[in-house]
Amino acid sequence: MSQDDERLHRAFLTRVVEPGDEVCGRWLREVGAAEAVRRLVGDGEQPRGVTDKRWAGLRARAERADPERDLARARDAGVRFICPGEPEWPAQLDDLGDARPTGLWLRGHPSLRIWALQSVAVVGARACTEYGAHMAATLGAGLAERGWVVVSGGAYGVDGAAHRGALGAGGATVAVLACGVDRPYPRGHTQLITRIAQQGLVVGELPPGDHPTPSRFILRNRVIAALTRGTVVVEAAYRSGALVTARAAERLGRFTMGVPGPATSGLSAGVHELLRGEAVLVSDAADVAELVGDMGELAPDRRGPVLPRDLLDPGAGRVLAALPARGLAGAQEIARGAGTTEDDAVGRLYELRALGFVERHGDGWKLTRQAMISVRDDQGRR
Repeated sequence: MSQDDERLHRAFLTRVVEPGDEVCGRWLREVGAAEAVRRLVGDGEQPRGVTDKRWAGLRARAERADPERDLARARDAGVRFICPGEPEWPAQLDDLGDARPTGLWLRGHPSLRIWALQSVAVVGARACTEYGAHMAATLGAGLAERGWVVVSGGAYGVDGAAHRGALGAGGATVAVLACGVDRPYPRGHTQLITRIAQQGLVVGELPPGDHPTPSRFILRNRVIAALTRGTVVVEAAYRSGALVTARAAERLGRFTMGVPGPATSGLSAGVHELLRGEAVLVSDAADVAELVGDMGELAPDRRGPVLPRDLLDPGAGRVLAALPARGLAGAQEIARGAGTTEDDAVGRLYELRALGFVERHGDGWKLTRQAMISVRDDQGRR
C-alpha cells in the first residue's frame, strides 16, 4: 500500500474513531488502517472489546466520513496531515502504545518531529491568578530565549500566557488543540492561535471543522505530555486537567515539574500535591532547562548532535548559511540573508537548534562550536 493510501485511510479514521481510544488503537495495530476502513464501510467483523451498540455508532460515523474532502479542506486552510512512520512523525508519540494518535493535523510550517526534540510543556489553570499568568509568561519567554520550544494547549489562563511569553521573546511555540486546527478554540484566542500558526505550529488529532468536547480536552493532554521532554505545571487545583498532563508525563517517563504557589491558594493545591510526589520544584526557566536539557546544556561550548549539513532541507540550509561564521545575528538579519520571512527563519532556527547547529543567546543566534567545525570540514573537502 502506498503512503498516500495509508494517509487517506488514517484521515478517514480520525473522523470515525475518538482520540485515545485504546480498543480501536489495538485493532488498528493488529489489522492495519486499510483493513479497519474496509470493515467499517463494508460488512466486516467488529473488533474484540467493541460492543454491538458501539460498533453501530462507529459504522454510522463511517458512513458520513469523506477523507478526500477533509484533506482538500485541509490543504485550502494551509493544514497538512501526517501519519506514524512518516518523516515528520515524532517517534516519542509511539510511547503512548495503543493510545497513540491515528494521525495528526498540522497548521504551520516547521517540522513537528524536529521541534519536539527540544520542547517543554507549560500547562496550568484556565482561571489562573496574576501570579500564575506572570510565572507562565516568564517561563515561556525564558525557555524560548534558551532555544526551547514551548508546548501548551492554547487555552485561557496559563496556556495562553506561556504561548504569549514564547512569542513575545521571538521564540517557538506549539498549541495542541482538542478540535480541528482550522477552527481556533477558544474563540477569544483566535488571534493568538493564528499568530502561533504563523510563527509556530498548531496541532490536533481531529479533522478540519471538528469541535471540542470535555473528554477530548482530557485526552488531548496525553499528546502534550508525550511530545515533550517534560511538563511544568503552573497553578492547578486538585481536579485540574493540567494534573492529567503531568501524570501522563510521569507514566511516560518524562520529567514532571511544578511551580510552587501560596500555601493558602486552592489553585496551587494540585501543584503542591505533585511536588509531594515525583515532581521537581522549579522557579524559573533556568531550573527547567537544567533538568530537561542534555548534560552540559548550560555550559558555554555545548556540543550537540550535529548532523551533516547535506541532510538539511534547502530552506534550513539557506538559513544556516546566512549565519555569520563568528558572533551573533538577529532573526531579521538572518531572514534577509536567507531570502525568507522572519517567521520562517525563526522556525528554521529552532529546527537547527534541535539538531545542534545553532544556539540562541538573548535575541541573537550563533553557530555552535561543532557546526563551525562542520563548516570548516565542508570547505576543506571542496
